[in-house]
Amino acid sequence: MSVYYGTLTSKGQTTIPAEVRQMLNLKPGDRIRYIIRDGEIIVRAKNRQASDLKGRFHDADREPVTLEDMKEAIGEAVAEHVAERS
Repeated sequence: MSVYYGTLTSKGQTTIPAEVRQMLNLKPGDRIRYIIRDGEIIVRAKNRQASDLKGRFHDADREPVTLEDMKEAIGEAVAEHVAERS
């Protein structure tokens, strides 16, 4: 585990340490998500768009999936996730 420190300004701003920016591949203008879970804060870079993934999952040997099948699979995954949280 590595620990990095920053300092909070009076305006609520902080500088992200260079090592962290490098790990997250952050560039000026990138958005950052702060996720609070079980008393911990998780910082994630939101510097990708769905269009960046275009072609990454293509498999010429796989049968295409219909939109209805996708919606059903997503619904099942959401239901399973909600059931696990209860």
